[in-house]
Amino acid sequence: MKKPKIAAQVYSVREAAEKDFTAAMAALKECGYEGVELAGLYGLTPETVKSCLDELGLTAVSAHVGLEPFMEDMEGTVSAYHTIGCSYIGIPYLPKERHYGGEKFEETCSFLKKLSAACAAQGMTLLYHNHNFEFEKTEKGTYLFDEFFAAFEADEMQTEQDTCWVNVGGEDPVAYLKKYQGRCPVVHVKDFRRADGAVELVALGQGEQDVPAIAKAAAECGAGWLVVEQDDHPYGEPMENMRISYRCLKAAQE
Repeated sequence: MKKPKIAAQVYSVREAAEKDFTAAMAALKECGYEGVELAGLYGLTPETVKSCLDELGLTAVSAHVGLEPFMEDMEGTVSAYHTIGCSYIGIPYLPKERHYGGEKFEETCSFLKKLSAACAAQGMTLLYHNHNFEFEKTEKGTYLFDEFFAAFEADEMQTEQDTCWVNVGGEDPVAYLKKYQGRCPVVHVKDFRRADGAVELVALGQGEQDVPAIAKAAAECGAGWLVVEQDDHPYGEPMENMRISYRCLKAAQE
């Protein structure tokens, strides 16, 4: 069984990336990461981003891009991330009106299928990244998560399961990876703990997640990349937390 490679979601260290993108990428490389998932280009051209990552030996695994840039210029936006070398485009979030049962669901599905075809034409795959609200029940007793992915063929839309939000949503992240086996090429690994009813994000190994079990399930289900994401850092410094998380995840793969 091939072990997935480990990448960092740049949003986790966004302040450092905004200040000095090259230095931030070099620091992630020094932590051990083999690739990155972009969340914006920080005012740089696609060519500059590609050159930076190539020089550091980092793979541009994927990019989180909202719907708006694609609505304004689908071909141009897709081409920009193709220039960088991304294999995947991840839609990071959709509001509820664009999910199953929402007034814009059919419109959104139609648009995303066109976007998927545009990505495929450039050799890229379209993903959707969940949060916990996708595990709210529909009137049929099903989850928004499952209804959303049921609207697409597997080759039109793959999952980018955020295992933290699956857990917070009330489901077992290992079970959900297995449920979508073969349809989860990129998996977000994130840890959390609950404090007075609130969810606090922490470095891997410092919270509730069973990181070894998630790493094992992701590998078994065909993931090529595990992406460490920590949106907020209530404890510790962002880059040091990313270092801790890399070490934890690497050890979990042993």
